[in-house]
Amino acid sequence: MTNITLFSQIIKKLDRSSFNKLVKDKQTDKHCKGFNSWTHLVSMLFCQFAKSQSVRDISNGLRSATGNLNHLGIQKAPSKSTVSYQNQRRDWELFRDYYYKLLETLGQQAYQKRVKFRIKSKIFLLDSTTISLCLSLFDWAKYKTTKGAVKMHTLLDYDGHLPAYVNITNGKTADNKGAYDIPLLKNSVVVADRFYNDFFLLNVWDSNKVFFVIRHKEDLQFKSIKENELPDNRHQHVLKDEVIELTGIRSKKKYPKRLRRIAIWDDENKQEIELITNQMTWTANTISQLYKARWQVEIFFREIKQLLHIKSFIGTSENAVMIQIWTALITILILKGLRAMGKYPWYLSNLVAFVRLNLFVKIDLQKWLDKPFVDPKPPPESLKQGVLF
Repeated sequence: MTNITLFSQIIKKLDRSSFNKLVKDKQTDKHCKGFNSWTHLVSMLFCQFAKSQSVRDISNGLRSATGNLNHLGIQKAPSKSTVSYQNQRRDWELFRDYYYKLLETLGQQAYQKRVKFRIKSKIFLLDSTTISLCLSLFDWAKYKTTKGAVKMHTLLDYDGHLPAYVNITNGKTADNKGAYDIPLLKNSVVVADRFYNDFFLLNVWDSNKVFFVIRHKEDLQFKSIKENELPDNRHQHVLKDEVIELTGIRSKKKYPKRLRRIAIWDDENKQEIELITNQMTWTANTISQLYKARWQVEIFFREIKQLLHIKSFIGTSENAVMIQIWTALITILILKGLRAMGKYPWYLSNLVAFVRLNLFVKIDLQKWLDKPFVDPKPPPESLKQGVLF
């Protein structure tokens, strides 16, 4: 039996020295009285783990843990007004930069190969999700006439199913426009849906030696240059494999090079899916399987929206919203790291629920991750009932 809480043991997994370096560089503790950046981070992580609905819930929740706060690295529970004030004032980029720092260390533990592709390229899945906001409260988040929103453009690392890069914009920003700022590795492959069928963007990627697999729009204008031989009977879902040139005046100007077009049959949804890629040597089946893997980014959006706290916000300023989103990303990084540490085959939803119920319970984290359900001890022989017949 341990003498510190489960939440304290989780917080101890974080690299505080790198966080302190960021605080020093960004001067986020300047003129700060009591509620420093580390206390702010712990408070917002508690908000995510406990799914607190307000700053009052954060304050009261941490106050209920009096006597266990020293293990969290904080002196006292913050008041609700203090949390609210610093959510508006403290630079949200501190939490963004700390996420990327943790991704280099804690994120490595979460890496798991799902389906092995016979390619050496690093695989990234690109998509965006819209987080709706009330325009009367979040007047800075312009989206539609009566609605507000922010959009989270996400580049998901296929190996760890964690965001390698996130660009948060207003809800009006188109998916392809939000992708221009995303840095990509040379010889990596990006898989995306038809909203990224922007030939100027694709030309930029191709010029930087980045491969792409994109679902193209139905009105694509092209001419077939060469039809490749279709795979054998093992891959009957591949309907067409051809090399094409664009014939549209604008599209050809933006992307003058040749492309490869592959049509596949989606048996589950009973529809044909048409893909374009600049990769000419991989098999058509590999291309189709890469596009199928794109569904993992949708699963990630579902996890972060359903399991954590980003569908409603405890502050209305842009800074407060950004802090809450980035601490949610830090939380899911921690959770996936914990899942990888344990021997028990955790579903992420179960892990979140059990952590939420046991935040301030004093149990050994590693033992609990390995064996969360202890088998009941058999009753002693003296208490066993005899057989009547």
